[in-house]
Amino acid sequence: MLRGASAINMDAKGRIAIPARYRESLRSQHEGILVVTVDISDPCLLIYPLHEWEQVEDKLKRLADTNPKQRVFKRKLLGYAQDCEMDSHSRIVIPPTLRQFAQLEKKTMLVGVSNKFELWDEASWQQKLADDEALIEQMDFSQDPSLADFSL
Repeated sequence: MLRGASAINMDAKGRIAIPARYRESLRSQHEGILVVTVDISDPCLLIYPLHEWEQVEDKLKRLADTNPKQRVFKRKLLGYAQDCEMDSHSRIVIPPTLRQFAQLEKKTMLVGVSNKFELWDEASWQQKLADDEALIEQMDFSQDPSLADFSL
């Protein structure tokens, strides 16, 4: 389970260090290989441990190339996907095209969201938190059965 948010500095070569609490399991369960792609809804990157990505890829294979919406979805996620192997210092290199997509600068946020990480530019992350807070304040948890157990 990947959870929690970590402030991480990206170096000039586009490298980020994976937080220590995840390193051993990523090395032992996923050979230290992560797959990085774009998020289709937010200006951030999605970072999947290898075996989690393989499950996503299996689902993407089942999408129809003859359906324009499914093809666009498939093309975007697979087209941007890059394998990134952790080096001996537990860093991965975020490719330039992906850094550009998410407008990543030095200060980033790595956010664990269950089976994957999201990688955000720190300023974009702070704005997302503010936007989400406003949305949460407007939500009526009692009207959505899937959220009823999460009433705050």
